[in-house]
Amino acid sequence: MLRHIVLFKIRENIPDKGKTASTLKDKLERLKDQIPEVKKLETGINVSTQPNAYDLALVTEFNDGKDLEVYRNHPAHQAVVKYILDVTSDRIVTDYMK
Repeated sequence: MLRHIVLFKIRENIPDKGKTASTLKDKLERLKDQIPEVKKLETGINVSTQPNAYDLALVTEFNDGKDLEVYRNHPAHQAVVKYILDVTSDRIVTDYMK
């Protein structure tokens, strides 16, 4: 099982970062129903007050790297990526075998 984790930081100039994080969370969660290769998908909005905290976390699981690539290139994911690029200032990712 391959675990794919992404942390997102919402742009500082976004007027309502909480609403934007919620919208992104919803868009990401819908991918589970649109891309069969996603075995598990979980999102969470940050509650930490630490200054270095990111705003939203995404944890997904796939059978293998091939399924992760299908997910990355899927049109539904690509549509969410466009939104991500518009509203985030930073993203950090790690992939590992579970």
